[in-house]
Amino acid sequence: MADVSPEGSTGRPVALTDRRPVVPAERLVAEMVPPPRFSQVSFGTYIPDRTQPSQYEAVQVLEQFATTLGNGNARGNGSAPKRSWFRRSAPAPTGPAGVYLDGGYGVGKTHLLASLWHAAPGPKAFGTFVELTNLVGALGFQQAVQTLSGHTLLCIDEFELDDPGDTVLVSTLLGRLVDNGVKLCATSNTLPEKLGEGRFAAADFLREIQGLSAHFRPMRIDGQDYRHRGLPDAPPPYTDETVDAVAARTPGASLDDFDALLTHLSAVHPSRYGALLDDVTAVCLRGVHQVDDQSTALRLVVLADRMYDRELPITASGLPFDQVFPEDMLRGGYRKKYLRAISRLVALARDSAKA
Repeated sequence: MADVSPEGSTGRPVALTDRRPVVPAERLVAEMVPPPRFSQVSFGTYIPDRTQPSQYEAVQVLEQFATTLGNGNARGNGSAPKRSWFRRSAPAPTGPAGVYLDGGYGVGKTHLLASLWHAAPGPKAFGTFVELTNLVGALGFQQAVQTLSGHTLLCIDEFELDDPGDTVLVSTLLGRLVDNGVKLCATSNTLPEKLGEGRFAAADFLREIQGLSAHFRPMRIDGQDYRHRGLPDAPPPYTDETVDAVAARTPGASLDDFDALLTHLSAVHPSRYGALLDDVTAVCLRGVHQVDDQSTALRLVVLADRMYDRELPITASGLPFDQVFPEDMLRGGYRKKYLRAISRLVALARDSAKA
């Protein structure tokens, strides 16, 4: 068990289980922006692998796509590019109302998606597939259509093809938005065991979005996947006493029993998990254990995404995060979600260990 020496106290930490946030619709939409780690990216800061022409082509296509969105500035953040990769411009895309970035983990799809968002004139929205489905759940379908129809661009990261109901819901929503003139860009990931085999997700994506497929231009992005080597080992958990001490001395830390937090999440709409973390600087959890119920596990996935977006280090006791989901879940239909959650929870636990 890892341990650290306590140093002073900053007072009583907050408990996430005491929070029942009420989030107005305006905030849900206003928070549909790239996460902090992609808040300053641009096409100029994307560094293509010089051995992968498809990465260069993706930058070129998205820069040109940005010029069709109304302001002609495809450089992001209103600044000049740091470099120019191309001697001549590709022809501006005509016809398709969207671009789909197809490839595995670690090739820079989210960086490119966020760069497009920064380059586009507003109003515009950026969110994961899960955030978009949560928005529809919070607002209702018709209100979501009305709210997003005034946008120039909607960027959807991590489009998930493993939930037929949600896929049909989002496909119908996107169809309505395209009819109202909204441009789209989406990404999704190939499962780890399919990487390097030439089996990418574009065919699945275009099939699942049904009538929308004609509106998308698929762009395949090849490259080495840094996650293909497998999930990193989780750092050893701390003792309960250490978790309490870290929470007490860390300004803005939260402190909760893992089981109580999981129960609390069932009473909070997933669209409000971000608000649950307002003003929290670090998360401390006692008694992490394996999650055997799928509904509970999927709620934990959403919370992990919101903590990762906010780069909140996690100090925890109990079970290491790479053991939090049982093997049958990791082999099931939501495998990709659980693998992503493990990767992110482990990364945040490592951030705590570094601190």
